[in-house]
Amino acid sequence: MTAAPEPVFEAPWHAQAFALAVHLNERGHFGWPEWTEAFGAELARRGATRAQDGGDDYFLAWVAALETLCRDKGLAEAEALSRLKAAWEAAYLATPHGHPVRLAGQGG
Repeated sequence: MTAAPEPVFEAPWHAQAFALAVHLNERGHFGWPEWTEAFGAELARRGATRAQDGGDDYFLAWVAALETLCRDKGLAEAEALSRLKAAWEAAYLATPHGHPVRLAGQGG
């Protein structure tokens, strides 16, 4: 019996954030040079002077860079992003441990 491969991402949301960047790139919303510039700027803004290991800090910066690009490209409004982020935070905080987090009106 072979061992299961090690997970590539530490958390499911890391993979989802990564996939979203790939999807937006594939749809032509930004190129990889533009992405690396935005992501690098976000890491610099956060003062990320240490190596990033692909954990939460890395992907929080990843998401922030995605938000910036989406705002700059007109793909999302700043207020809409803020409302959505607040709704997810409220849902997360109200969800019992081990249960899936769901937004109100999004099923389940």
